[in-house]
Amino acid sequence: MCCLCIESQRLLFRLGLSFFLFGLINNVLYVIILSAALDLVPPSTPKGIIAFCNIFPALVAKLGWPYILKGRIRYARRLIGCTAISFSGMLVVALFDSLHMRLLGICCASFSSGLGELTFLQLSTRYHPPSVAGHSVSYFASGTGGAGLAGAFLWWELRGLGVPIGVGLSSILPFIMPLTYFFVLPRPDRFAGRTFAVNEQDDNDDSAALSASYLPLPRGEEEDAVPVTEAEAAVKAPIALSLSDKWRLAKPMLTRYMLPLFCVYLFEYTINQGISPTLVYPVPTRESHWFMSLLIHSIRDYYPLWQLVYQSTVFLSRSSISLGLPALPARLLSLPAIVQGVILCTLAYESAVGIFGDAHEGISFALVFALICVEGVCGGLAYVNVFFRINQEKHEGGPGMDAERAKQEREFKIGSIGLADSTGILMASLLAVPTEIALCRTQVARGKMFCQSL
Repeated sequence: MCCLCIESQRLLFRLGLSFFLFGLINNVLYVIILSAALDLVPPSTPKGIIAFCNIFPALVAKLGWPYILKGRIRYARRLIGCTAISFSGMLVVALFDSLHMRLLGICCASFSSGLGELTFLQLSTRYHPPSVAGHSVSYFASGTGGAGLAGAFLWWELRGLGVPIGVGLSSILPFIMPLTYFFVLPRPDRFAGRTFAVNEQDDNDDSAALSASYLPLPRGEEEDAVPVTEAEAAVKAPIALSLSDKWRLAKPMLTRYMLPLFCVYLFEYTINQGISPTLVYPVPTRESHWFMSLLIHSIRDYYPLWQLVYQSTVFLSRSSISLGLPALPARLLSLPAIVQGVILCTLAYESAVGIFGDAHEGISFALVFALICVEGVCGGLAYVNVFFRINQEKHEGGPGMDAERAKQEREFKIGSIGLADSTGILMASLLAVPTEIALCRTQVARGKMFCQSL
């Protein structure tokens, strides 16, 4: 019994490590590209074009693959394709000085990142019992949160080498994903019939359907697919969800999952790209503000500090479930979006008017610091809890439903949610520029000129 417990813990460790690396590596190039925006394009080029090229192709991937493509997912083939596209895109950025070629490379890396994210989320549905599936999602979310810190740190270290070498070295990172998939990730059949010391987060699990024994698929045409249940392996005729099937599955999730996630990302990235750049104050002196003077040495230090605070709190909150904290109740999934809306309005008012006045920059700094901490916590909690809840959701099909159809429905449901966050980010990128300009003009009108010197 003790040996079985040790083996189960090893499997859980390998599963958590694998999905953490999937989330970390899949998202780290996105962060590196945003961090390197100033170095990738000429000074006269709007930096918003980098943000657009870094998110729109990912949105296309998240829209096209779950909603348009049909049939069984070949995970190994898709993963190898993502790796090749990502590597090629970063190589194009590194080897070409042309703006158009660099934007093309960024688009390739973005498309690969979007496709990779939905692929790994779909892969998590292949693991049972539900506690193990939730384990994989929580560690994937933690990895995506860590990518913000890791990507910013990597580019900080690599930027001194220049774009060709710095980005070129970054291009080898995607190869970690297939190596992890083939050599570290345990196959789903390894978890059959085992007991795991993972906290159950939901009492509505379809335990009968999720406790079936696992058998690997026969080698040949399906050899790159993840093993499925015995009933699934017996399926002879190909099964594919129709557009009407997908709309039936997506419709109930629009308000339950997609709308809260969309609002969180819309508010969050509007704050980060449109409001945070204007939250600047005089450079503190050691005599007036000792703690602030340790962090801020010039006007240009404020925005990187806000981003560091945001990324750190996102990482911690996206790791909340993997650290053992309970998931948000399903009825509270909209709470982070509501709080984000309040934070957006408060920070916009602080930027435009100044809640405590220009003579109390220390209090204003503390307020902004605290609000951005809460912003990061809300953003991270929304991401991990929405995907955790959809992963744990009880399947609606009855006992007579075909096993292959049930599997594809689970994969579609979790894969379709990613459309919401990417759409929110894209809309925020369109709102951020006029928001930043309007807030800066308002500051100048009341005699605060700092935003013009950035």
